This record gives sequence, C-alpha cells and structure tokens, in this order.
Amino acid sequence: QIDPKDYTFSGLKDETVGRLPGKVAGQQFIIQDCENCNIYIFDHSATITIDDCVNCRIFLGPVKTSVFFRDCKDCKCVVACQQFRTRDCKKLEVFLCCATQPIIESSTGMKFGCFQYYYPELALQFKDAGLSIFNNTWSNVHDFTPVSGENNWGLLPEDAQVQDYVPLPASEELKGVRISTDATRSIIPVARGRRQKGSDESCLAVFFAGDYTTANARKLIDEMTGKGFQLVQTKEVTMKAEDANRVFQQSASEFIPLLEKGPVVALEFNGDGAVEGCRSTVNDVFSGTKVFVSESKASASQDVDNFYNFADMQMGM
Repeated sequence: QIDPKDYTFSGLKDETVGRLPGKVAGQQFIIQDCENCNIYIFDHSATITIDDCVNCRIFLGPVKTSVFFRDCKDCKCVVACQQFRTRDCKKLEVFLCCATQPIIESSTGMKFGCFQYYYPELALQFKDAGLSIFNNTWSNVHDFTPVSGENNWGLLPEDAQVQDYVPLPASEELKGVRISTDATRSIIPVARGRRQKGSDESCLAVFFAGDYTTANARKLIDEMTGKGFQLVQTKEVTMKAEDANRVFQQSASEFIPLLEKGPVVALEFNGDGAVEGCRSTVNDVFSGTKVFVSESKASASQDVDNFYNFADMQMGM
C-alpha cells in the first residue's frame, strides 16, 4: 500500500530533504509550500508538481511525464523531464533537460541552462523514465503569454556552474549519493542549444542503432569538444527510408538498411573546420562503424537543417 506522505514534501522551512535512488521508483511526487529548503529527488518519478515554493534549491531526477511549477519564486533548480511547464512563477533559474519544448505561462524572470549532473544511478533512471539523454530542447522555450516589448525568459551565463545554484546536499542521509556536477561528466551532453554559434560552419554526424551507439556518440562528443569544437544540439529519433532519402540524399542507400535496428543519434558540431575535424576523427576512431558525416562545409548546413527539420516534425515540436 502506497502512503502519499512518502511522496510529498509539504510546509517545510529551512530544511534539507530528499529521496535516495530507489525510493521513489516511478511514483508521482508533490512538493508544496516550502521555503528556503534544499530538496533532492535522486530517483525517477512519474510526474512532479511544485506549488507555492519560495527561495528553494531543487534537484529532480528523470520525470517520465511532466514537471509543473506553479506560483513559485526565487527558486534554483536542476530538472530532467519529458515536459516542463511553469505558471505564475517569478525568477526561476533552471538547468534543464526536456524532451519537448519547455513552456512558460504568466511567468517572469525565467533563466535556463543545459542540465549537467552525474551520479552512478542516473543513466538507468533516464531509461526507466523513458527519456533519451540525447533529446534535450532546454533552450527552445515557448512563452505562452508574451508581453510586447518585454522578455520573460533568457539563458543563464554560459559558464554557470550547477553547484553555485543548487549546492551538493549536506545532510548525512543524502551525502552518500556520489554526485559530480562537472560538465564533462554530465549524463546529458552539454549542448549550446539556441546560443549564438561561434562559427558559420557546422557539421552533422549520425550514428545508427547498435550496441555501442550511446558510447560512440559520447566518444565523438569528447573528441570534438576536446579539439575546441562546440556541441550545438543532439537528437535521438527513429528514421524511415523516405526520411533517410531526404536527409542523407546521395548516400541514403548505404544507410537505409541500418535504420531497422532502431533510432539514430545525431550530433551537430560547430566551429571553423568542423567538417574536416569530424571526418578525420570518425576515420581515426570509428573505422569499423558506419557513421554519416557531412561531406563538405557547403553541404553541411543543409544536412543540419534537413535532419533537424525532420526530427522536429517527428517529435511534434
């Protein structure tokens, strides 16, 4: 028998509270009427609502459906979810991983950054919540109630550090979770999203489904960012033959047979020389693996547009 009290934080003040990995196990959770608290949910859950919280620091592990903030103000959060919504909120700063377009409504002073967090159980929690680490539209925010001449949201500074916003837990119970907020260890690849690109040269790389797809994609990200290129966006999506024809054009025929195995993982890198850098890295590191990489600087921006236009339609953006 499930006791709702085990899945609720209500009316707390000046406290540090949380749930350890395995303790929420896909249930829904409610956080309400908390003030000046540090709140950590180190597990996956079905859905989470946060109501009437003030000056709280909140970490939410992967949420299978929606996270909904209502009537909250001055909160700093790290959140991973399928859908993210706020209503009647003021001054929330959120490091976000969201599979669909984040929505704010009647909210002001909202700031967003890319989710960056690691602890050993987190990868499996993402799987249990049905979320892909590569589907993150954190910066593609939709303001439901825009005000002419005002901007209700913006992006956090590029060098913003998670632990300056949501500190590591200090309570004995929660200290045992082996957390790293180092961006290079983040379970979610840290992507630029909608930030200004540094160069007019981008490159598309696409990995096809197999045993090592995730590991290969992460390896290429490490190699490319290590060489000074920037990861703009990532996407995991199922493709059909006609999608491949549109995206891969001349080389579609060699990739179409690979689509039956499952979804593809696509990466967009940016920087002067990105195409050449990506092609040489793939040749050196992934010689036995079939990877689509843009042919040239001239075709690359079209590749990126073709792929992400198709993917956004797939995801119902």
